[in-house]
Amino acid sequence: MEQIGFGGSCHWCTEAIFLSLRGIIEVLQGWIADAEQTDCFSEAVLVTFDPEIISLQELTAIHLYTHSCTSSHAMRDKYRSAVYCFNAAQIGMVKNAMLELQENFPAPVITENLMFGQFRLNTPEYQNYYYKDIAKPFCTNIINPKLNELISRFSNKVDLVKLTHLTS
Repeated sequence: MEQIGFGGSCHWCTEAIFLSLRGIIEVLQGWIADAEQTDCFSEAVLVTFDPEIISLQELTAIHLYTHSCTSSHAMRDKYRSAVYCFNAAQIGMVKNAMLELQENFPAPVITENLMFGQFRLNTPEYQNYYYKDIAKPFCTNIINPKLNELISRFSNKVDLVKLTHLTS
């Protein structure tokens, strides 16, 4: 098993995306700071995954396609576009994946490739936000379109049992 962090949009959205994939063992939602700026936290998730089922390259591609990875908007402090790695090998794999994927995007990918620093877990009532009540307006209006994009691009990696409500 391996662990990696992803940030880029609301952590409720990011959590739902990664919880919807085969090969994901656990997703913890909260805030991450990188190793150099340990006092600067932004919304993110920690993902534990089985690399025999889903690779870090695939996870990186999924992350880039399911948030605004080319947009440098005013909320980037709160929603930092980043992959938080735990070792040099992960840094290299993510860097290569992002370089290969760049040609698929109309503008430069701004997602940062950073060394993980610290994690703060969100409170229990917000964990598994989407799957606790998929009928909430935020879920139907904001998260569902991202999950539809996930299904459209990565159906072979999606746990369609979890997302039957979107595919029926």
